[in-house]
Formats: sequence, C-alpha cells, structure tokens
Amino acid sequence: MSENPEARGAAAVPRQAGAGATPAGREAAEPAGAADPIRVLIVDDHALFRRGLEMVLQGEDDIEVIGEGGDGHEAVEMAGDLLPDVVLMDIRMPRRSGIEACTAIKDAAPSAKIVMLTISDEEEDLFEAIKAGASGYLLKEISIDEVPQAVRAVHGGQSLISPSMASKLITEFAALAKRSEERTQQVPAPRLTEREMEVLRLVARGLGNREIARELFISENTVKNHVRNILEKLQLHSRMEAVVYAVREKLLEIT
Repeated sequence: MSENPEARGAAAVPRQAGAGATPAGREAAEPAGAADPIRVLIVDDHALFRRGLEMVLQGEDDIEVIGEGGDGHEAVEMAGDLLPDVVLMDIRMPRRSGIEACTAIKDAAPSAKIVMLTISDEEEDLFEAIKAGASGYLLKEISIDEVPQAVRAVHGGQSLISPSMASKLITEFAALAKRSEERTQQVPAPRLTEREMEVLRLVARGLGNREIARELFISENTVKNHVRNILEKLQLHSRMEAVVYAVREKLLEIT
C-alpha cells in the first residue's frame, strides 16, 4: 500500500495519557499485569495482502492475529469460533462479500468491531457497510504501518472513515438535505407498485441486489430494473437517497 498523506489522518488517534512518562510513572499508573492483546481476524482474498497485514500486526506487543480467511463465508465461520475483538475485512471477495459477512459476523460475535479495508471508493459500499455494522471504512491506499493504530482506535470505540470517503459522505448528505427540502414544496411523488415498495424496503435494510433477488425469488436483473424504476419515479439519484426517502416516509424505522 502506498503512502497517502490525506488518508493518514483517518487512523490517527490521540496518544494515551502518560505515553511519555518514565517507566516508573507508567508502573504507578497501570495495574499489575499487562492487558490482554487485541485479537484480530484478517479476511481478504489476496494471500500476499493478508500476509503483509499479519507481519505488521504481529510486530505489535498489544495486538495478536488469531486467524486469516479468504472470503466472507470463512469470515463468518471463523468469527463465530474465534470471537475476535477486531475484524479487518475486504468488501469484494468470492462466495460472500464483506458487507454480507459483516451483518452475519455481528450476529455471531456481537462484540467484534469490523473495519472494511478495501479499494472501493463507492459511496454505496460505504453506506451499506455502515448499515451492516462496520465501525470503520478505510481505503487500501493508506500506509500499512497505520493499520495498528486503526485497530487500536476502533477497539477503543472510535469510528474511522478515510478522509476522501468522509468528504463524499458529507457532500452526499448535504445534497440529500437540499433536494429533500426542495421536494417538500413539490407535488407528491408518484406511487410505487407493491413490488417496488417491497424492493425499496429491502434496499433500506441495506440488502444488495443479489440478496433482494433471493429474498423475493426473482432474478438479479429484475431487481436492478425495479431499483432503476424506483429512482426514476421518485426523482432520486442513488440508493442512499432511496433509504432516506424510506425513513422519511416511515417505510422503515432505523433504531
């Protein structure tokens, strides 16, 4: 992974109090016995990338790599067996995508924090990952040496998004707010068919086209056609806007 000055800020976390203290000062401030290491599961379909992450993380005294997986299916099985503290996971993987696996991992290991580490800079992937329960979304352009800090930050309760993705998210929501305000003064949107309403509710739950197709027993191409018709009828521009519409119209409640 190449050095990216902008992305470097995504993984930055405040230094812990006492980080510059003398050994005696730390001894007085910390309880006897070292804390348990952060248990990390790495999931990526590229073996060399997994090995690079493992080498960097294993060099940290407070982090332990407890397993590696090559796809989303393995990720769910291993998370249920190993109960990791943090999962570093790609999105585009065979058999089961990282986003699909994310939801299942949160069921199998609710305490696990999941960080998507991906090349995808698509807003839709970011939004669906967050809805699926991810605590972080980092692009693989960040320096590999920053990954340990990202693991610590997420394990400590922080949420991380690469700056370039965060700016896209802010821009998108600003545009959503503006268009929503404009639509309140316009005539009501055209009515959707019963099938389109079913598809919209599933989109709002964060399901991808393949999952919606399985849920409704229709083809993936049919789902794509329904989504396109929904966006055209409602004069929306993205699935993210469709989710906002569904919540506003009380088709789905996010708790």
